[in-house]
Amino acid sequence: MSSTVVDFNKAKIVQRDQVIFEAIDLKIAKGEFVYLIGKTGSGKSSLLKTLYGELPLNSGTGQVAGFNLLGLKERQIPDLRRKLGIVFQDFQLLNDRNIYENLRFVLKATGWTQEAQISQRIEEVLSRVGMNDQGRKLPYQMSGGEQQRIAIARALLNDPELIVADEPTGNLDPQTSMEVMTLLKDLNKNGRSILMATHDYALLLKHPSRTLKCEDGRVFEVVQKKPTA
Repeated sequence: MSSTVVDFNKAKIVQRDQVIFEAIDLKIAKGEFVYLIGKTGSGKSSLLKTLYGELPLNSGTGQVAGFNLLGLKERQIPDLRRKLGIVFQDFQLLNDRNIYENLRFVLKATGWTQEAQISQRIEEVLSRVGMNDQGRKLPYQMSGGEQQRIAIARALLNDPELIVADEPTGNLDPQTSMEVMTLLKDLNKNGRSILMATHDYALLLKHPSRTLKCEDGRVFEVVQKKPTA
């Protein structure tokens, strides 16, 4: 069984005939927390989209959660995404359904059929993110931080091998950002692999971890400077 959840070797990523990355070499071990940084337009989102099958891998090799991305078939993409938990900046909750129904919708769409098991799983993930009494609320009745906690609960539903978080604090105030960050780090301490794209360098200083940077068509590791006392 592989000890890596992401393994790219000389991976080429192209979007709309533009080469975004020529030859990525990248490994993320199971249980790691990794930041992905870089300027707007540097390719962060393209890399994340490749991980969950929205963009194809052009050449080289790429393995994510046991799936080979090179030549990934359309019918395999739902199975790949069941192995990943995806958290977006703008939450992407269904505003016409309450939180319970938002989560139930995802479970039904990914093959769950037993209502008792569905209810139990929803209770488990809501409890995990500290939102176990919020199931009957509609998304617009909640704060941004609460909605992002629900989005993280949604990402946990199918017990993913990797959480891919694309600017999960981008729409939140600094205090709420820290609360969401603490939740993600806590999930990581319990063995969850997390790749988080962010522009918020304050989070990197507060919660230092391995950091990858997208720049000039490359992805490379950066050494974080330790804050001076």
